[in-house]
Amino acid sequence: MRRLFGSVRARATLGATLVVAVALVAAGAAVLLSLRSNLIGEAGTQAERSARAVASELAAGTPYDKLSGLDGDDGPVQVLDEQKRLVAASEDLERISGTDSDRVKPRPAATPSGDGDGDGDGDGDDDSDDAGGEALEPGEISGESLFSNGSATIDGEAQDYRFAAVEVETHDRGHLKVYAGSPLAAEHGAVRTALTVMLIGFPLLLGVVAAVTWLVTRRALRPVEGIRREMAAITQSEDLARRVPEPDTHDEIARLASTTNETLAALETSVERQRRFVADASHELRSPIASLRTQLEVAAAHPELLDLDGAVEDTVRLQRLAADLLLLARLDAGERPNDAKVDLAGLAREAAEGRTGVTVDAEPVEVAGSRGQLGRVLANLLDNAQRHARSAVTVNVRSEGDRAVVGVADDGDGVPDGDRERIFERFVRLDAARSRDDGGAGLGLAIARDVAVRHGGTLTAGRGPAGGALFELRLPLV
Repeated sequence: MRRLFGSVRARATLGATLVVAVALVAAGAAVLLSLRSNLIGEAGTQAERSARAVASELAAGTPYDKLSGLDGDDGPVQVLDEQKRLVAASEDLERISGTDSDRVKPRPAATPSGDGDGDGDGDGDDDSDDAGGEALEPGEISGESLFSNGSATIDGEAQDYRFAAVEVETHDRGHLKVYAGSPLAAEHGAVRTALTVMLIGFPLLLGVVAAVTWLVTRRALRPVEGIRREMAAITQSEDLARRVPEPDTHDEIARLASTTNETLAALETSVERQRRFVADASHELRSPIASLRTQLEVAAAHPELLDLDGAVEDTVRLQRLAADLLLLARLDAGERPNDAKVDLAGLAREAAEGRTGVTVDAEPVEVAGSRGQLGRVLANLLDNAQRHARSAVTVNVRSEGDRAVVGVADDGDGVPDGDRERIFERFVRLDAARSRDDGGAGLGLAIARDVAVRHGGTLTAGRGPAGGALFELRLPLV
């Protein structure tokens, strides 16, 4: 059961069915109440019509035994005097409830006793108050009617009725109240029929809703299942070149598939980059390690032939390469620089100190970041410029708007336009001037670009004033 309702399709079907069920129950209740109210209203109107017909005959002086409404064909009728005594009733009336009197056989009308209230029973009651206390003239019928529900048995047949009460003032018989009833059988039958239809139709309609929702949801989620299967296959095969199918629907699922493929492409690129990085790093490390091993083996066999300077140089190269690889690994892992204030002018002078042919023109500017990493960027840019310069390297530090700009220019041959982005890739060398023998492993500019990006800046290559290369580092000011 948990597995069944753990699926989106089952939850969607259940949710839609519950919503429709609640709506149907509410609508059905409203329909039944409205139907019952309308039918009761119609029965009340019919009862009022019958009561007023009898009241009109009483106002005209028709004797009780001559009243046309007492035949019982249109429903039970009672006529009560001021003492609420039954003075006339329908023929064959056997039982009644819901009126002011439950009697079914008339009593002779009493003569007024003059007790001061006109009702002859000495209790001070005036039944005209039941109709709102309306004062009537002889021969006048009250404009108001009272309604009630009750039951009656006529000629052995019991039914529920809607009763209407109408008061009339007669010339010779005083104040009378006429009760007439209209059967509620039609109301009960219609409500029962409507309820039966709902009890049969609602479950069928809910079944249709559930089936349609299940089918529509299954069709809508079919691409999702295809994406899931393909992702499972990719995970099992570890083939990141595969892509999930993209439905031609231009909806959320299509966008999900597109985003998934973009993620797979980025992951494939990242994994391929890591593989190349490991391969290139292994290749770069092999050269100094092999050279150092050879020198050590020669020294072990022939101590007099030990090239100590070469061994130290290879060790330094190996140390620098290991440091570069470690820094790149930290940058790839998302290491964030600290927010310390760094004076780029002072940092540029420190990086240029002791270097031949390097001049610095700097104004004080401050940025936020890692002093060590930014110093590494300047050192790498200066190493690269000196490697390519003929005689001079110029460092310029200034501010432009909300950015600090550090320019490192040389008077060498410059960087071809087509290679100005490629040189920032790892282990890339454009010519023999950047060979292993000169100490370059093709990581300096890649490290500089990554550090610049981590600090919210940019590093670009262009043409300098002297015709050589110009590298500009732009960082946000503090």
